[in-house]
Amino acid sequence: MKENSWRDFQSKYIVKKRKKTLFLKTIKTIIGSGVLMLLIAGVLFLKNQASENKDAFHETRKEDPAQSEPQAPEKKSLLSKVQLKDIISNTNFTHTDKNVFSVDAPEASYKITTSIDIYLQKYLLSLLDRLKQLTRGKPQRIAFVVMEADTGKIIAMTGFDLDNPDANPCMESDYPAASIFKIVTAAAAVETLGYTPQTQLYFNGNKYTLYKRQLKDVKNKYTSKISFSRAFAESVNPVFGKIGKNYLGKEKLESYAAAFGFNQVVLSELPFASGEFKTNSSEYHLAELGSGFNTDTTISPIFGAMLVSAVVNSGNVMLPSIVENVTDSDGEIIYKNEKATYITAIKSETASTMMQLMEKTVSKGTARKSFRGFSKDKVLSTLVIGGKTGSLYNKGNTVKYDWFTGFGKEKKTDNPKATRKKIALSIVVGHRKYIGTRAGTYAKMILKQYFKKNTADTAQL
Repeated sequence: MKENSWRDFQSKYIVKKRKKTLFLKTIKTIIGSGVLMLLIAGVLFLKNQASENKDAFHETRKEDPAQSEPQAPEKKSLLSKVQLKDIISNTNFTHTDKNVFSVDAPEASYKITTSIDIYLQKYLLSLLDRLKQLTRGKPQRIAFVVMEADTGKIIAMTGFDLDNPDANPCMESDYPAASIFKIVTAAAAVETLGYTPQTQLYFNGNKYTLYKRQLKDVKNKYTSKISFSRAFAESVNPVFGKIGKNYLGKEKLESYAAAFGFNQVVLSELPFASGEFKTNSSEYHLAELGSGFNTDTTISPIFGAMLVSAVVNSGNVMLPSIVENVTDSDGEIIYKNEKATYITAIKSETASTMMQLMEKTVSKGTARKSFRGFSKDKVLSTLVIGGKTGSLYNKGNTVKYDWFTGFGKEKKTDNPKATRKKIALSIVVGHRKYIGTRAGTYAKMILKQYFKKNTADTAQL
Protein backbone atom coordinates (compact mmCIF):
# COMPACT_ATOMS: atom_id res chain seq x y z
CA MET A 1 0.00 0.00 0.00
CA LYS A 2 2.71 2.32 0.85
CA GLU A 3 4.68 1.25 -2.21
CA ASN A 4 1.80 2.02 -4.46
CA SER A 5 1.36 5.33 -2.75
CA TRP A 6 5.02 6.23 -3.35
CA ARG A 7 4.79 5.22 -6.99
CA ASP A 8 1.62 7.19 -7.44
CA PHE A 9 3.34 10.17 -5.85
CA GLN A 10 6.40 9.72 -7.96
CA SER A 11 4.29 9.43 -11.13
CA LYS A 12 2.29 12.50 -10.25
CA TYR A 13 5.47 14.39 -9.41
CA ILE A 14 7.05 13.60 -12.78
CA VAL A 15 3.90 14.55 -14.64
CA LYS A 16 3.68 17.75 -12.65
CA LYS A 17 7.30 18.55 -13.32
CA ARG A 18 6.91 17.95 -17.04
CA LYS A 19 3.88 20.21 -17.15
CA LYS A 20 5.81 22.93 -15.34
CA THR A 21 8.75 22.62 -17.75
CA LEU A 22 6.41 22.69 -20.72
CA PHE A 23 4.67 25.72 -19.28
CA LEU A 24 7.94 27.55 -18.79
CA LYS A 25 9.05 26.75 -22.37
CA THR A 26 5.71 27.96 -23.68
CA ILE A 27 6.00 31.20 -21.69
CA LYS A 28 9.55 31.76 -23.00
CA THR A 29 8.45 31.08 -26.56
CA ILE A 30 5.57 33.51 -26.25
CA ILE A 31 7.78 36.17 -24.69
CA GLY A 32 10.52 35.65 -27.30
CA SER A 33 8.04 35.82 -30.14
CA GLY A 34 6.55 38.97 -28.68
CA VAL A 35 9.92 40.64 -28.36
CA LEU A 36 10.83 39.64 -31.92
CA MET A 37 7.55 40.99 -33.20
CA LEU A 38 8.15 44.25 -31.33
CA LEU A 39 11.62 44.51 -32.83
CA ILE A 40 10.31 43.88 -36.35
CA ALA A 41 7.56 46.41 -35.83
CA GLY A 42 10.11 48.95 -34.58
CA VAL A 43 12.37 48.43 -37.58
CA LEU A 44 9.44 48.73 -39.98
CA PHE A 45 8.30 51.87 -38.20
CA LEU A 46 11.73 53.47 -38.36
CA LYS A 47 12.14 52.50 -42.03
CA ASN A 48 8.77 53.99 -42.84
CA GLN A 49 9.67 57.20 -40.99
CA ALA A 50 12.97 57.44 -42.90
CA SER A 51 11.17 56.99 -46.20
CA GLU A 52 8.67 59.67 -45.30
CA ASN A 53 11.48 62.05 -44.24
CA LYS A 54 13.35 61.37 -47.50
CA ASP A 55 10.24 62.09 -49.56
CA ALA A 56 9.66 65.23 -47.58
CA PHE A 57 13.32 66.28 -48.11
CA HIS A 58 13.10 65.80 -51.86
CA GLU A 59 9.79 67.60 -51.92
CA THR A 60 11.38 70.50 -50.06
CA ARG A 61 14.32 70.58 -52.56
CA LYS A 62 11.84 70.75 -55.41
CA GLU A 63 9.95 73.58 -53.79
CA ASP A 64 13.04 75.53 -52.62
CA PRO A 65 15.97 75.69 -55.09
CA ALA A 66 18.06 77.32 -52.37
CA GLN A 67 18.22 73.93 -50.64
CA SER A 68 19.88 72.27 -53.68
CA GLU A 69 23.39 70.89 -53.62
CA PRO A 70 26.13 73.57 -53.30
CA GLN A 71 27.39 74.80 -56.68
CA ALA A 72 31.07 75.33 -57.65
CA PRO A 73 32.19 78.97 -57.39
CA GLU A 74 31.42 80.86 -60.57
CA LYS A 75 34.54 81.56 -62.64
CA LYS A 76 35.37 85.17 -63.34
CA SER A 77 35.13 86.15 -66.96
CA LEU A 78 38.41 86.85 -68.74
CA LEU A 79 39.19 90.11 -70.50
CA SER A 80 39.18 90.25 -74.28
CA LYS A 81 41.68 92.33 -76.26
CA VAL A 82 38.91 94.81 -77.03
CA GLN A 83 38.10 95.23 -73.32
CA LEU A 84 41.78 95.50 -72.45
CA LYS A 85 42.29 98.13 -75.14
CA ASP A 86 39.56 100.22 -73.55
CA ILE A 87 40.96 99.78 -70.02
CA ILE A 88 44.49 100.89 -70.94
CA SER A 89 43.45 103.61 -73.40
CA ASN A 90 44.52 106.38 -71.02
CA THR A 91 47.62 104.66 -69.67
CA ASN A 92 50.86 106.40 -70.58
CA PHE A 93 53.41 103.74 -71.50
CA THR A 94 55.80 106.11 -73.28
CA HIS A 95 56.86 108.59 -70.62
CA THR A 96 57.40 106.25 -67.70
CA ASP A 97 60.24 104.06 -66.48
CA LYS A 98 58.11 101.42 -64.79
CA ASN A 99 56.54 98.27 -66.19
CA VAL A 100 53.66 97.67 -63.75
CA PHE A 101 50.66 100.00 -63.72
CA SER A 102 47.53 100.35 -61.58
CA VAL A 103 44.41 101.28 -63.51
CA ASP A 104 41.11 102.26 -61.91
CA ALA A 105 38.20 101.67 -64.25
CA PRO A 106 34.53 102.41 -63.45
CA GLU A 107 33.78 98.71 -62.98
CA ALA A 108 36.96 97.60 -61.16
CA SER A 109 40.63 98.18 -60.38
CA TYR A 110 43.35 96.36 -62.29
CA LYS A 111 47.06 95.69 -62.06
CA ILE A 112 48.66 95.79 -65.51
CA THR A 113 52.02 94.04 -65.92
CA THR A 114 53.78 94.94 -69.17
CA SER A 115 56.69 93.65 -71.25
CA ILE A 116 58.64 96.92 -70.94
CA ASP A 117 62.35 96.43 -70.27
CA ILE A 118 62.93 99.04 -67.55
CA TYR A 119 66.69 99.17 -68.21
CA LEU A 120 66.25 99.98 -71.90
CA GLN A 121 63.27 102.27 -71.35
CA LYS A 122 65.24 104.37 -68.85
CA TYR A 123 68.09 104.62 -71.33
CA LEU A 124 65.78 105.94 -74.06
CA LEU A 125 64.15 108.40 -71.66
CA SER A 126 67.59 109.74 -70.75
CA LEU A 127 68.31 110.30 -74.46
CA LEU A 128 65.08 112.25 -74.82
CA ASP A 129 65.86 114.38 -71.77
CA ARG A 130 69.18 115.41 -73.34
CA LEU A 131 67.51 116.12 -76.69
CA LYS A 132 64.94 118.40 -75.10
CA GLN A 133 67.73 120.57 -73.68
CA LEU A 134 69.21 121.26 -77.10
CA THR A 135 68.77 124.61 -78.80
CA ARG A 136 70.16 123.39 -82.12
CA GLY A 137 69.49 119.98 -83.61
CA LYS A 138 66.44 119.28 -81.46
CA PRO A 139 63.99 117.17 -83.51
CA GLN A 140 60.43 118.25 -84.08
CA ARG A 141 59.25 114.68 -83.58
CA ILE A 142 61.00 111.49 -82.59
CA ALA A 143 59.81 107.96 -81.87
CA PHE A 144 61.55 104.78 -80.70
CA VAL A 145 59.94 101.34 -80.81
CA VAL A 146 61.91 98.24 -79.77
CA MET A 147 60.14 94.89 -80.05
CA GLU A 148 61.06 91.26 -79.53
CA ALA A 149 61.12 90.16 -83.14
CA ASP A 150 59.89 86.62 -82.52
CA THR A 151 57.11 87.41 -80.02
CA GLY A 152 55.85 90.88 -80.87
CA LYS A 153 56.35 92.04 -77.27
CA ILE A 154 57.27 95.72 -77.09
CA ILE A 155 60.19 96.15 -74.69
CA ALA A 156 60.69 99.90 -75.11
CA MET A 157 58.54 102.66 -76.59
CA THR A 158 58.95 106.39 -76.19
CA GLY A 159 59.29 109.69 -78.04
CA PHE A 160 57.92 113.22 -78.21
CA ASP A 161 56.15 115.65 -80.50
CA LEU A 162 56.87 119.33 -79.81
CA ASP A 163 53.57 120.38 -81.38
CA ASN A 164 51.51 117.87 -79.43
CA PRO A 165 53.10 116.92 -76.08
CA ASP A 166 50.16 114.65 -75.16
CA ALA A 167 50.41 112.53 -78.32
CA ASN A 168 52.12 109.16 -78.53
CA PRO A 169 54.36 109.57 -81.61
CA CYS A 170 55.05 105.82 -81.68
CA MET A 171 51.44 105.13 -82.67
CA GLU A 172 50.85 108.01 -85.07
CA SER A 173 50.57 106.82 -88.67
CA ASP A 174 51.08 110.03 -90.62
CA TYR A 175 54.84 109.61 -91.15
CA PRO A 176 55.83 109.25 -94.83
CA ALA A 177 57.18 105.72 -95.24
CA ALA A 178 59.84 106.90 -97.70
CA SER A 179 62.31 104.17 -98.69
CA ILE A 180 61.09 101.85 -95.92
CA PHE A 181 58.52 100.73 -98.50
CA LYS A 182 61.39 99.31 -100.57
CA ILE A 183 61.19 96.33 -98.17
CA VAL A 184 57.79 95.50 -99.68
CA THR A 185 58.88 96.17 -103.27
CA ALA A 186 62.03 94.07 -102.89
CA ALA A 187 60.11 91.14 -101.36
CA ALA A 188 57.61 91.26 -104.24
CA ALA A 189 60.48 91.27 -106.78
CA VAL A 190 62.10 88.24 -105.14
CA GLU A 191 58.89 86.22 -105.15
CA THR A 192 57.30 87.22 -108.44
CA LEU A 193 60.28 88.23 -110.60
CA GLY A 194 62.76 85.68 -109.30
CA TYR A 195 65.32 88.29 -108.20
CA THR A 196 68.34 87.20 -106.16
CA PRO A 197 70.93 89.41 -104.46
CA GLN A 198 73.13 88.92 -107.53
CA THR A 199 70.52 89.88 -110.14
CA GLN A 200 71.97 92.63 -112.36
CA LEU A 201 69.91 95.75 -112.88
CA TYR A 202 70.43 99.02 -114.74
CA PHE A 203 69.61 102.70 -114.30
CA ASN A 204 70.46 106.11 -115.70
CA GLY A 205 71.04 109.32 -113.82
CA ASN A 206 71.39 110.02 -110.11
CA LYS A 207 70.72 107.30 -107.52
CA TYR A 208 68.40 109.40 -105.41
CA THR A 209 66.30 111.20 -108.02
CA LEU A 210 63.26 109.87 -109.84
CA TYR A 211 62.53 111.52 -113.16
CA LYS A 212 60.26 110.05 -115.81
CA ARG A 213 63.19 109.70 -118.20
CA GLN A 214 64.93 107.48 -115.65
CA LEU A 215 62.12 104.92 -115.91
CA LYS A 216 62.84 103.99 -119.52
CA ASP A 217 64.39 100.58 -120.15
CA VAL A 218 67.36 101.84 -122.12
CA LYS A 219 71.04 101.01 -122.00
CA ASN A 220 73.63 103.43 -123.26
CA LYS A 221 77.05 104.74 -122.31
CA TYR A 222 75.50 106.62 -119.39
CA THR A 223 73.78 103.55 -117.96
CA SER A 224 74.97 102.21 -114.60
CA LYS A 225 74.96 98.51 -113.79
CA ILE A 226 74.22 97.44 -110.23
CA SER A 227 73.30 94.26 -108.36
CA PHE A 228 69.92 93.94 -106.70
CA SER A 229 71.53 93.77 -103.24
CA ARG A 230 73.49 96.98 -103.85
CA ALA A 231 70.44 98.74 -105.26
CA PHE A 232 68.55 97.91 -102.05
CA ALA A 233 71.45 98.69 -99.72
CA GLU A 234 72.11 102.04 -101.40
CA SER A 235 68.38 102.76 -101.84
CA VAL A 236 68.60 103.51 -105.57
CA ASN A 237 65.33 105.18 -106.54
CA PRO A 238 65.41 104.70 -110.34
CA VAL A 239 65.90 100.93 -109.96
CA PHE A 240 62.96 100.53 -107.59
CA GLY A 241 60.89 102.99 -109.59
CA LYS A 242 61.34 100.80 -112.66
CA ILE A 243 60.54 97.66 -110.65
CA GLY A 244 57.31 99.24 -109.39
CA LYS A 245 56.13 100.71 -112.70
CA ASN A 246 57.60 98.42 -115.37
CA TYR A 247 57.87 94.97 -113.77
CA LEU A 248 55.44 94.64 -110.86
CA GLY A 249 52.58 96.97 -111.76
CA LYS A 250 49.55 98.07 -109.80
CA GLU A 251 48.06 94.69 -108.85
CA LYS A 252 51.25 93.17 -107.49
CA LEU A 253 52.18 96.30 -105.55
CA GLU A 254 48.72 96.40 -103.98
CA SER A 255 48.80 92.68 -103.28
CA TYR A 256 52.14 92.77 -101.45
CA ALA A 257 51.27 95.93 -99.55
CA ALA A 258 48.18 94.13 -98.26
CA ALA A 259 50.22 91.00 -97.51
CA PHE A 260 52.44 93.02 -95.16
CA GLY A 261 49.39 94.59 -93.47
CA PHE A 262 48.89 97.99 -95.10
CA ASN A 263 45.37 99.47 -95.07
CA GLN A 264 44.26 97.15 -92.28
CA VAL A 265 42.93 97.53 -88.75
CA VAL A 266 45.32 95.70 -86.43
CA LEU A 267 43.42 93.92 -83.65
CA SER A 268 45.95 94.68 -80.93
CA GLU A 269 45.43 96.03 -77.42
CA LEU A 270 47.35 99.12 -78.62
CA PRO A 271 45.38 101.81 -80.49
CA PHE A 272 47.55 102.31 -83.57
CA ALA A 273 47.11 102.23 -87.33
CA SER A 274 49.34 100.20 -89.62
CA GLY A 275 50.07 102.08 -92.81
CA GLU A 276 48.28 103.58 -95.79
CA PHE A 277 49.02 102.58 -99.37
CA LYS A 278 46.94 103.83 -102.29
CA THR A 279 47.41 103.70 -106.04
CA ASN A 280 45.89 105.82 -108.77
CA SER A 281 45.72 105.81 -112.56
CA SER A 282 49.13 107.42 -113.00
CA GLU A 283 51.89 105.10 -114.17
CA TYR A 284 54.51 107.46 -112.79
CA HIS A 285 52.82 107.17 -109.41
CA LEU A 286 53.57 103.43 -109.48
CA ALA A 287 57.25 104.31 -109.77
CA GLU A 288 56.93 106.70 -106.84
CA LEU A 289 55.20 104.02 -104.78
CA GLY A 290 57.67 101.27 -105.64
CA SER A 291 60.63 103.41 -104.61
CA GLY A 292 58.92 105.07 -101.65
CA PHE A 293 59.59 108.47 -103.22
CA ASN A 294 56.24 110.02 -102.20
CA THR A 295 54.39 111.41 -99.20
CA ASP A 296 51.20 109.42 -99.86
CA THR A 297 52.40 106.11 -98.41
CA THR A 298 52.49 106.44 -94.63
CA ILE A 299 53.28 104.16 -91.69
CA SER A 300 53.42 104.26 -87.91
CA PRO A 301 56.65 103.42 -86.05
CA ILE A 302 55.02 100.33 -84.52
CA PHE A 303 54.07 99.13 -87.98
CA GLY A 304 57.67 99.70 -89.06
CA ALA A 305 58.75 97.16 -86.43
CA MET A 306 56.09 94.75 -87.72
CA LEU A 307 57.55 94.94 -91.24
CA VAL A 308 60.94 93.96 -89.87
CA SER A 309 59.50 91.08 -87.84
CA ALA A 310 58.38 89.48 -91.12
CA VAL A 311 61.98 89.40 -92.31
CA VAL A 312 63.35 87.99 -89.05
CA ASN A 313 60.57 85.41 -88.55
CA SER A 314 60.54 83.55 -91.84
CA GLY A 315 57.86 85.77 -93.33
CA ASN A 316 55.52 85.97 -90.33
CA VAL A 317 54.45 89.42 -89.15
CA MET A 318 54.10 89.32 -85.37
CA LEU A 319 51.17 90.96 -83.59
CA PRO A 320 52.50 93.73 -81.30
CA SER A 321 51.63 93.63 -77.62
CA ILE A 322 52.71 95.43 -74.47
CA VAL A 323 50.56 93.82 -71.74
CA GLU A 324 51.86 90.59 -70.23
CA ASN A 325 48.98 89.98 -67.84
CA VAL A 326 46.17 91.68 -65.91
CA THR A 327 45.07 90.84 -62.37
CA ASP A 328 41.92 92.03 -60.62
CA SER A 329 41.54 93.37 -57.09
CA ASP A 330 41.47 89.77 -55.75
CA GLY A 331 44.81 89.00 -57.34
CA GLU A 332 43.34 86.66 -59.96
CA ILE A 333 44.78 86.72 -63.48
CA ILE A 334 41.99 87.70 -65.88
CA TYR A 335 44.14 88.33 -68.95
CA LYS A 336 47.35 86.65 -70.10
CA ASN A 337 49.20 87.54 -73.29
CA GLU A 338 49.91 84.89 -75.88
CA LYS A 339 52.18 85.62 -78.82
CA ALA A 340 50.42 85.56 -82.15
CA THR A 341 51.27 85.81 -85.82
CA TYR A 342 49.31 88.67 -87.32
CA ILE A 343 49.81 87.71 -90.94
CA THR A 344 52.20 85.70 -93.10
CA ALA A 345 53.56 88.19 -95.61
CA ILE A 346 56.21 86.31 -97.57
CA LYS A 347 57.79 82.89 -97.95
CA SER A 348 60.59 81.88 -95.60
CA GLU A 349 63.04 81.74 -98.54
CA THR A 350 62.12 85.31 -99.44
CA ALA A 351 62.64 86.41 -95.84
CA SER A 352 66.11 84.85 -95.90
CA THR A 353 66.99 86.83 -99.03
CA MET A 354 65.63 90.02 -97.47
CA MET A 355 67.86 89.52 -94.44
CA GLN A 356 70.88 89.45 -96.74
CA LEU A 357 69.79 92.70 -98.39
CA MET A 358 69.24 94.39 -95.03
CA GLU A 359 72.59 93.20 -93.69
CA LYS A 360 74.30 94.79 -96.68
CA THR A 361 72.51 98.08 -95.94
CA VAL A 362 74.36 98.20 -92.62
CA SER A 363 77.74 96.96 -93.81
CA LYS A 364 78.00 98.77 -97.19
CA GLY A 365 74.86 100.78 -97.78
CA THR A 366 73.09 103.87 -96.52
CA ALA A 367 73.52 102.91 -92.84
CA ARG A 368 77.25 102.15 -92.98
CA LYS A 369 78.30 105.56 -91.57
CA SER A 370 76.00 105.18 -88.58
CA PHE A 371 77.34 101.66 -87.92
CA ARG A 372 80.98 102.37 -88.67
CA GLY A 373 83.23 100.06 -86.63
CA PHE A 374 80.43 97.72 -85.50
CA SER A 375 82.30 94.62 -86.69
CA LYS A 376 85.10 95.36 -84.19
CA ASP A 377 82.86 96.37 -81.32
CA LYS A 378 82.86 93.99 -78.36
CA VAL A 379 79.06 93.80 -78.25
CA LEU A 380 77.92 94.56 -81.79
CA SER A 381 80.37 92.12 -83.36
CA THR A 382 78.44 89.27 -81.71
CA LEU A 383 75.27 90.24 -83.59
CA VAL A 384 73.75 89.85 -87.02
CA ILE A 385 72.54 93.36 -87.85
CA GLY A 386 70.39 94.50 -90.74
CA GLY A 387 68.12 97.38 -91.63
CA LYS A 388 66.62 99.81 -94.09
CA THR A 389 66.90 103.57 -94.05
CA GLY A 390 64.53 106.16 -95.43
CA SER A 391 64.59 109.91 -95.74
CA LEU A 392 61.95 112.33 -97.02
CA TYR A 393 60.58 115.81 -96.31
CA ASN A 394 56.97 116.30 -95.31
CA LYS A 395 54.53 117.95 -97.70
CA GLY A 396 55.21 121.39 -96.28
CA ASN A 397 58.96 120.85 -96.63
CA THR A 398 59.42 121.92 -93.00
CA VAL A 399 60.40 118.59 -91.42
CA LYS A 400 62.78 116.01 -92.85
CA TYR A 401 61.85 112.53 -91.69
CA ASP A 402 64.72 110.14 -91.19
CA TRP A 403 64.01 106.41 -90.70
CA PHE A 404 65.82 103.30 -89.59
CA THR A 405 63.92 100.03 -89.35
CA GLY A 406 66.03 96.98 -88.67
CA PHE A 407 67.01 94.11 -86.45
CA GLY A 408 69.77 92.74 -84.28
CA LYS A 409 70.10 89.11 -83.29
CA GLU A 410 72.74 87.11 -81.50
CA LYS A 411 74.99 84.91 -83.61
CA LYS A 412 75.55 82.57 -80.67
CA THR A 413 75.62 82.59 -76.88
CA ASP A 414 78.13 81.29 -74.36
CA ASN A 415 75.31 79.50 -72.58
CA PRO A 416 73.88 76.76 -74.86
CA LYS A 417 70.66 76.73 -72.81
CA ALA A 418 70.00 80.41 -73.38
CA THR A 419 67.65 81.57 -76.13
CA ARG A 420 69.24 83.73 -78.81
CA LYS A 421 67.76 87.19 -78.48
CA LYS A 422 66.54 89.06 -81.53
CA ILE A 423 64.89 92.45 -81.59
CA ALA A 424 63.26 94.63 -84.21
CA LEU A 425 63.77 98.38 -84.13
CA SER A 426 61.75 101.16 -85.68
CA ILE A 427 63.09 104.68 -85.26
CA VAL A 428 61.98 107.90 -86.94
CA VAL A 429 63.41 111.36 -86.36
CA GLY A 430 61.69 114.48 -87.69
CA HIS A 431 64.55 116.95 -88.14
CA ARG A 432 63.93 120.65 -88.33
CA LYS A 433 66.28 123.22 -89.91
CA TYR A 434 69.39 121.59 -88.47
CA ILE A 435 69.96 117.87 -88.85
CA GLY A 436 70.81 116.31 -85.51
CA THR A 437 71.56 112.68 -84.62
CA ARG A 438 70.32 110.33 -87.31
CA ALA A 439 67.99 107.39 -86.80
CA GLY A 440 70.70 104.86 -87.76
CA THR A 441 73.00 106.20 -85.04
CA TYR A 442 70.26 105.80 -82.46
CA ALA A 443 69.74 102.23 -83.69
CA LYS A 444 73.41 101.42 -83.11
CA MET A 445 73.27 102.91 -79.60
CA ILE A 446 70.12 100.96 -78.71
CA LEU A 447 71.49 97.63 -79.98
CA LYS A 448 74.68 98.06 -78.02
CA GLN A 449 72.84 99.09 -74.85
CA TYR A 450 70.34 96.23 -74.99
CA PHE A 451 72.71 93.41 -75.89
CA LYS A 452 75.38 94.64 -73.48
CA LYS A 453 72.94 94.11 -70.64
CA ASN A 454 71.67 90.88 -72.12
CA THR A 455 75.23 89.50 -72.43
CA ALA A 456 75.91 90.36 -68.80
CA ASP A 457 72.66 88.71 -67.68
CA THR A 458 73.43 85.55 -69.69
CA ALA A 459 76.90 85.28 -68.20
CA GLN A 460 75.36 85.17 -64.72
CA LEU A 461 73.12 82.19 -65.52
